[in-house]
Amino acid sequence: MKKSHRIASFVESLDTGAHPDQDPHYVGYFVCFNDQRYYEAHDVLEQLWLKSHGAHHQFFKGLIQLAGAFVHLKKQYLRPGHAKDGRRLRPACRLFRIAQSNLEPFAPKFLGLDVAEATRLCAANIAAIEHSEFRKNPWNPEKAPRLTMNP
Repeated sequence: MKKSHRIASFVESLDTGAHPDQDPHYVGYFVCFNDQRYYEAHDVLEQLWLKSHGAHHQFFKGLIQLAGAFVHLKKQYLRPGHAKDGRRLRPACRLFRIAQSNLEPFAPKFLGLDVAEATRLCAANIAAIEHSEFRKNPWNPEKAPRLTMNP
C-alpha cells in the first residue's frame, strides 16, 4: 500500500470527537507522537503542512521538525553502536533548535497545543545532549514525552 493511502486510511480511522474543529491530520500527529511513532507523526502532519500557508505553515513545520528530532533519538537509542544510527545526536540537536525557532512565535498556545511546553521540551533535549558532549541520549521509551492538545 502506498504511503498516501496508508496515511489516508489511518486518518479516516481516527476518533476526532474530542477535537471536532481540528483537521484529522493534526489530531493524528498527536496520536502518533504520543505512541512514539515519530516518523509516522511526521508523515501524517506533512500532508497538512503541504497544503498550509502563512503562520500555520511555519507552525506545522516546527511540529514536523520536533517529531524528526525524536526519530533521531529513538533510532540512536535502539541502535547506539550502528554506524549511522549511533551518530544521530547532533542531527537531533539541530532539529530541536530549528523546531524551537519555528514554534516560539506561537507561544504560549496555538491550535490547542501548549507551545511554551513544546519549546521547553526542545530546550531540555538540546541542553541534555550538549551537556553530555553528544555522548548520551536523553530519550527513553519509559519516559518518552507526550504532547497534549486541548480543545
